Amino acid sequence: MQKDFSFIDINTKETSDNIELIFPNWDKENEKVCVFSPHDDDALIGAGYAIKAAQKNNADVYIFIFCSGNAGYSIPEQKDEIVEIRKRETISAYGALGIPEENIVRFEYPDFSAIQNIGWFLNNETEGSFKKVISTLRKLKITRILVPNHYREHIDHYAVNLIGSFDSPQAGDPIVVDWGEPCTVKSVLEYSVWADFSPEDALVNSRNTALRANRLIAVSSEIEKTVQKSISCYVSQGEIIKGLVKSREERLCQNGMYIEPYIFFDPRPKLNFEPYKEFVAKYVKP
Repeated sequence: MQKDFSFIDINTKETSDNIELIFPNWDKENEKVCVFSPHDDDALIGAGYAIKAAQKNNADVYIFIFCSGNAGYSIPEQKDEIVEIRKRETISAYGALGIPEENIVRFEYPDFSAIQNIGWFLNNETEGSFKKVISTLRKLKITRILVPNHYREHIDHYAVNLIGSFDSPQAGDPIVVDWGEPCTVKSVLEYSVWADFSPEDALVNSRNTALRANRLIAVSSEIEKTVQKSISCYVSQGEIIKGLVKSREERLCQNGMYIEPYIFFDPRPKLNFEPYKEFVAKYVKP
């Protein structure tokens, strides 16, 4: 019988049934996974397998939706009601994956405008995303974060990647402690909604740049069907995402499993002085 999940580290070529290959030091009793979703359907399209894998491994899953979806109408008559339509579809879509409505956090920034809301205080003296993100991460005690691809995908995806990558370490810092007790985010993954990732990680690790992701989740056809069923709840987005839905056929491997790529990365890499010291010792005379 085909197994539901297989986790792959592309750098080491290791394959495992253990979720720790993508979420190191997994604590089955205390994990809370949060997917940062620029628009309501992005987390499903790009990180559906990770959501299901986390649930199977006893984690609570939360979705942060940053943009309201107000640009997502393909029928002019839906212009004034598309946001409410998508809210209803969102509850159905994530509910089909077993995520309750109370685990969905909405920021309601206008589409194509998330980047204007990065930070604490904005130029118009209103508050940006920083306080709500930090306080909510702490309140929910989020342990893992997934952020969207920042590389040439969508300006809202780029903005939300920045928010997740830079705010997640701050959630565990002893700052603004009146916003909640600091809570460490143990790891961050980047997922793709449709575009290829940056070649940076592949180049740094001397990997074939055709393999830009460094982690894969392979799943059974049943898991893929479950995710597709959830995506299909976005009826109003049918024309907009039909190409993405069709392209899911490209995920199918010869062994009958479907794949989803990710980049595991450190959002706060520590500077290593040793290579510089070795360089100075070799080339710089005292």
